[in-house]
Amino acid sequence: MNNITTIVQKELRNYFNSPIAYICVIFFLFLSSALFFWGFGFFLRNQADMRVFFSLMPWIFLFFAPAITMSLWAEERKSGTAEILLTLPFRDYEVVLGKFLASFILLISMIVLSFTLPIAVSYLGDPDGGPIIGGYLGTFLLGGAYLAIGLFASTFTKDQISAFILGIALSFFFFFIGENFVLFAVPGFLVPVFKFLSLGWHFDSIGRGVIDLRDIMYYLSMIGFFLYLSIYSVESRKWR
Repeated sequence: MNNITTIVQKELRNYFNSPIAYICVIFFLFLSSALFFWGFGFFLRNQADMRVFFSLMPWIFLFFAPAITMSLWAEERKSGTAEILLTLPFRDYEVVLGKFLASFILLISMIVLSFTLPIAVSYLGDPDGGPIIGGYLGTFLLGGAYLAIGLFASTFTKDQISAFILGIALSFFFFFIGENFVLFAVPGFLVPVFKFLSLGWHFDSIGRGVIDLRDIMYYLSMIGFFLYLSIYSVESRKWR
């Protein structure tokens, strides 16, 4: 546990000693708030809810999560510090978990700072608390899944831009696999499988305020699966 904490602290220092963390937080808050209040006509709809805000999260995180994770392994490999890091008395899973937790802490900070939005909505009207709570829970879980995918993508290359693009491509695939236009194109017996594998389909369910244990387990399984793939990728490259 001490080793994981050490990695978390190291990665958080890297984030906040560079412009990455500040740019991500400021741009996320500006973009989500601007689209919520003005881009999609919050005041014109005359409804005190946050459905539009949560519907934006899969799209916004599709780019923000890979931006957060793209340097976690790519930069280490480019600078040659990955080899040094893996020769230290750290196990591979400790390094991977430490990097993931650091990126998740940054993402949580971004989301928590957006809590001013439901406060403002509550001041303007009387929103239903269930969908807001479910939406934020789904946002945390969806963000964690995107980060795990982005971290896995970062293990494949020394170039941050390549890691960023690969992270977007993988996240895009697992998000859109459950969209209607995809489901219409696949055989009927595969529709339940595609829905189950879709990040977006489970997010929509939680976002409606219906907190199903199966949806939570799906996201935790996705996070665990891609962290396992990251550990395997790091181990295979180390021995290679």
